[in-house]
Amino acid sequence: MLRSVQGIVLRSMDYGEGNKIVSLLTLELGKVSVMARGAKKVKSRHSAVTQLFTYGDFVFFKNSGQMGTLSNAEIIDAHHALREDLHMSAYSSYLAEMADRMLGDEEGSGYVFEQLKAGLTAIEERKDMQIIVHLFEMKMFELAGYLPVTDACVSCGAADGLAAFSSMLGGVLCRRCLYKDAQALAVGEGTLKLLKLFPRMDLRRLGAIAVKPETKEQLKLCMRAYMDTHIGINWKSRGFIEQMEKYGIGE
Repeated sequence: MLRSVQGIVLRSMDYGEGNKIVSLLTLELGKVSVMARGAKKVKSRHSAVTQLFTYGDFVFFKNSGQMGTLSNAEIIDAHHALREDLHMSAYSSYLAEMADRMLGDEEGSGYVFEQLKAGLTAIEERKDMQIIVHLFEMKMFELAGYLPVTDACVSCGAADGLAAFSSMLGGVLCRRCLYKDAQALAVGEGTLKLLKLFPRMDLRRLGAIAVKPETKEQLKLCMRAYMDTHIGINWKSRGFIEQMEKYGIGE
């Protein structure tokens, strides 16, 4: 069957002497994998369109139960800058890796596709990359059924006196319930406000956003702890981001 989709390249892996297997997040079908024959060759018409982060129109043949074979493709947005800048490449890779590893074959939705597309565009526009990542993490938590409780105490349901985030219990805690998780992370008002806002924010509508350094640090600790507790994937791209942070590689 011939399929025509809009897609974003999540992963491109060499296969054999001249081919590539490409993982795409598509608007119409969710995540799909296709064989791009000859794409490793510099002069191949599929060489450019199979590069990481590329957004394009893809046409492929696919029989039931088999991997598709790329027939034709046209670039809509090559996202060259995302591959050429170290920091943009690292954060964009994390978005792509989340989509690739948290979605099965033909899983996903038009909404997830649009969020990834908007996230990559926002990174290229040099909006706050850490905030973009956290917003997309929230979208993936929701898709996986692990969205944290951020608008009330996850233990007692109180909406006031919120003071900490418990990755173990799955959301924010009020002061009266802090004893239930000694490892809960203390968070300030700014962090609580953003944690509450993130699940409802649409990356397509993300404008310029200024977040205090201490708030960003608290957000990072909360989101990484929650990801590790409930998803449990060893993220290659996040590990690279953490190495850049450790050695103070500036943006």
